Formats: sequence, C-alpha cells, structure tokens
Amino acid sequence: MPQISFFLGIIIRMFYRDHNPPHFHAVYAEHEALVDINKLELIGGSLPPRVLGLVIEWAMLHQQELLNNWDKAKQQEPLTQIAPLV
Repeated sequence: MPQISFFLGIIIRMFYRDHNPPHFHAVYAEHEALVDINKLELIGGSLPPRVLGLVIEWAMLHQQELLNNWDKAKQQEPLTQIAPLV
C-alpha cells in the first residue's frame, strides 16, 4: 500500500484496486481509519478526535489530488505524492 503523504506523525496510504467508495487510509500510532474522499468523513476504523480533524482538514485541501490518485490506483499506475499539512 503506497504512502502518499506524511505529516505530524500521520501516514496517508492508498491501496491499489481497493473497494469503493473512493477512500484513503490514515494511520496514526496504533490507530487506523478509512476516510471517504468525496464526503470527507470517516467510513471505518478510528483516530483520536484531534488527529481526525487534521486528516479531514488536509483532505479538504487535497480532495482533487486524492481523487486523481484513486483513479491512478484503479489503473495500477504510480501514485503521486501529496503535500503534507503545514
């Protein structure tokens, strides 16, 4: 599962040929969550509330890039790195 971003101890990953809806995985310490790219909401797992807020904020800023990566992943193409939250 390629890592597409990393910030504040949060790893953002996306699987190739993953199931719908379009989503990404956010990993922080022992926590992992799935975040819907279109709705920008948690669809699986969990993160501490403050970390989830940071992840959603980052995803809002990079929603189109995430959707582009989702399309690339479905086609088994290399994914693009996305800038961290600063």
